[in-house]
Amino acid sequence: MNARPIGFFDSGVGGTSVWKEVVDLLPHENTIYLADSANAPFGRRTKKQIIDLCVKNTEFLLKQDCKLIAVPCNTATTNAIGYLRSNYDVPFIGIEPAIKPAALQSDTKKVGILATKGTLSSELFISTHKQFTKDVNTIEIVGTGIVELIEAGKTDSQEMRDLLIEITEPFMISGIDYLVLGCSHYPYIKDQLQELLPNRVRIIDSGAAVARQTLSVLKSQDLLNPNDVPGKHSLYSNMDATVLKSFVGDVSNTTIKFLEF
Repeated sequence: MNARPIGFFDSGVGGTSVWKEVVDLLPHENTIYLADSANAPFGRRTKKQIIDLCVKNTEFLLKQDCKLIAVPCNTATTNAIGYLRSNYDVPFIGIEPAIKPAALQSDTKKVGILATKGTLSSELFISTHKQFTKDVNTIEIVGTGIVELIEAGKTDSQEMRDLLIEITEPFMISGIDYLVLGCSHYPYIKDQLQELLPNRVRIIDSGAAVARQTLSVLKSQDLLNPNDVPGKHSLYSNMDATVLKSFVGDVSNTTIKFLEF
């Protein structure tokens, strides 16, 4: 049993969508969240650059004595999770686009995937894609510009809506019945996407699965917090902390700070 915090890092505020799932499932756990907004989006960087950023963020969280590190960034997971697990002793929880459930449940056998370039071009994504989509036609779209607008606090702007209309057009034409969100930022535009897409399209992400896996690993390694009190949460951003605050909402016992790193 262990009261040390769970660490999170993401290429900005998007990973708070996953962080919230973990906090809801594990209300007694303490957490530290690192929003590397200054380097967002990771998806436009080289694999080496992504690994270097992940190492930097991991070492920051380890200095805060984190017992487990969740990486709710699809690009970071698909490009760097293997390296992180090979070089650090702490358990890592990654995230991948939910291709498997979409492919298995699709009636039309046409599945849309909205992700960053870094995720779609990664070896891990390509391997997972080949494994589960042999009889499925996938329409893969790079969500260029979405992360930047979210990080700028323009999630609900007309600019975002115009961008999403353009991005969703190939999905509309192809007749998908599932849309997989392959970036931790994208759940924050889920409602807008649902409004633009036909009612038959089901949109899925991996946040709840990450929370369940986090619980499983904590249990298996005897790392659950023994204290029966609400957890405390420290969140840091290396850009505008007010944007991060707007995504955290009213989660109790939370402090949000700007941190230069």
